[in-house]
Amino acid sequence: MLNLNSTIDLNFKQFFRWWKRELVFLVPEKLKPFLNNEQGFIIIAPKGNQLVFTYRFLDINEHLVTVDRADRSFTLQNLYSKDERLIKAKIILRLSSQDAIQKELSLPIAAKENLHQVVSYELDRYTPFKAEQVYFAVKILAGENEPGHLRVMMILTTRELLDGFYDDVRAMGISLLFVDYQDSPNNLDGFDEAYNLLPEKFRQKTANLPRVLNGALIAMTSILLILVIAMPVWFESQTVDALQLKAEKLEKDAKKVKAMQSSIDAVIDETSQLIKEKSASPDVINILNTLSLLIKDDTSLNYAQYSEGHLQIQGESPAASALLAVLEESELFSNARFASPVTQDRISNLERFQITVDVVKAGGKSGE
Repeated sequence: MLNLNSTIDLNFKQFFRWWKRELVFLVPEKLKPFLNNEQGFIIIAPKGNQLVFTYRFLDINEHLVTVDRADRSFTLQNLYSKDERLIKAKIILRLSSQDAIQKELSLPIAAKENLHQVVSYELDRYTPFKAEQVYFAVKILAGENEPGHLRVMMILTTRELLDGFYDDVRAMGISLLFVDYQDSPNNLDGFDEAYNLLPEKFRQKTANLPRVLNGALIAMTSILLILVIAMPVWFESQTVDALQLKAEKLEKDAKKVKAMQSSIDAVIDETSQLIKEKSASPDVINILNTLSLLIKDDTSLNYAQYSEGHLQIQGESPAASALLAVLEESELFSNARFASPVTQDRISNLERFQITVDVVKAGGKSGE
């Protein structure tokens, strides 16, 4: 099952080592010897009272010589004189299971930052030795770990034994790159994760020139990598800024156009409303003209009011009820009715009336 709580460990050293290998073909031939001293390895393996020398190059092992530890006549120059390939080979001492032991430990993840010191404090609990009796190294193991813990391999050998081996190889003029254990050998293709049983005081000093050149190459590679990543982003950023300025200008223009359009729409709406209101009912002049044509001379009007599609008239007529039919026959009026009872004028003997009638709108519907 996929463990989503696992920590992703980004190994930048491995990345830059791979990048360096990919760029090796760009290095001039005259500088390659300074940048790359790897011409194989001479592996020295103790076997009883003897030391077995093996040459390893491109995953091929070639036995060179077996020498007694007590033989002080043998020197490294004896090998160099017979085979020039060995001159630039790096030399390591690889202990057997009779010379060293290993043990797997499970430690809290917090111990990762100070791993060597933590194991040193607890060494007498893990082994029958005290810290001052042994040389030891630790390396983190890959693979699944318990939550909050990491798997660690501890390799150790006694100081007396390793000091003896060191004295033997020094007498032969040999400077060791590191000491490891045959059951957990270091990866000879890269030393970033390598452990070393050899104490600090016995380790060889790295030549300054290759180290400086390697550092310069890594720095140049890093700068080129940053430029390759950063330059397109920078150009893209400049383009985005320019487009942003244009977009802001267009947005301002669009707001002005939108404001003008809103004003025009408001004027159009007001005009449409006026036209609608005007066309909603006939003109007052048209109403008065129609009344003049419908009402006979024997009928008089002394009051007329038009409001919201309704016309109210008051006056006197010989037959007020006949006015209702006259008004109904007109296409302009409908729903004619008396607004109050009809009364008789005693002096003129005419009927006083008050009539309300609906004025028909354009389109044939009466006003509300």
